[in-house]
Amino acid sequence: MVWPFLWVPLTLAASAAQVVRNGAQASLTAKIGTLGATQVRFVYGLPFAVIFLSAALAIFGESFPQFDAKVLGWTALGGACQIGGTALMLVVMGRRAFSVGYAYIKTEPVTVALLGVVILGDTLPALSWLAIAVVTVGVLVASLPPDQYRQLFGEKWMISVGILSGTLFGLSSIAFRGGIEALPDGGFVVRSLSVLVASLVMQTVMLGGWLALFDRAGLFGSIREWRRSVGAGLAGATASAFFFTAFSLTPAANVRTLALADLPFAALLSGRLTGQRVARHELAGMSLVMAGVLMLLAA
Repeated sequence: MVWPFLWVPLTLAASAAQVVRNGAQASLTAKIGTLGATQVRFVYGLPFAVIFLSAALAIFGESFPQFDAKVLGWTALGGACQIGGTALMLVVMGRRAFSVGYAYIKTEPVTVALLGVVILGDTLPALSWLAIAVVTVGVLVASLPPDQYRQLFGEKWMISVGILSGTLFGLSSIAFRGGIEALPDGGFVVRSLSVLVASLVMQTVMLGGWLALFDRAGLFGSIREWRRSVGAGLAGATASAFFFTAFSLTPAANVRTLALADLPFAALLSGRLTGQRVARHELAGMSLVMAGVLMLLAA
């Protein structure tokens, strides 16, 4: 029997690895371009994902599950949406209005919840919907000082990019969960890692092929910056492995909502390392996030 709250530590571990990956990718963007930095998580993450899957197959004594057209379709959809979401996120991270755009990206749990109900038929109790709303508001409060609230409605271009990025990430989460659930054979770990490897293969082919044809500078740049790229790939594969496994255990909305809990605490840790005081809006946001997380766990 699987521990019913196993998705919680898996999600928190995934969030920690995701912070490392995002930082590594952001540092590469200025050197090898947005698409070059985007494909790093896929090309360099694939070997690590294969290692994770091979270890799971050996540990659990299972064979690689059979993929049918439905599983491949879900996986391809998730892979394409994740490429688009990552590229747009890196565009936002390179802008001066980063905090505004990033705040819109983090409205993703609302999109995931709605898409999960419509596409997969996921059911969420009323308390879960309230938790999603509270956590999302908490992240917005913690991310933006009060004097920047006006920018939430003033940076129209950044609003569009941020919302589209969050929507694509949300759709990718739903698609990957759909692919994992469509696999008829194997335990939840093997099914999750199998879909992860398949998605990374597809993403490597899709984006690597595009770069080879239209942006060779970005492709060769990732080879030139292989040391940082390997680190980003490892962090990305680790985050995805934990996220995918969590998707197999609970609706994607729960996973993506809990994943936001790391944002205000990252700000708190940054403040302690730099010696800066934690702002009131950050404390207020963290309080809302924690209240929302407790609601989510109770639900």
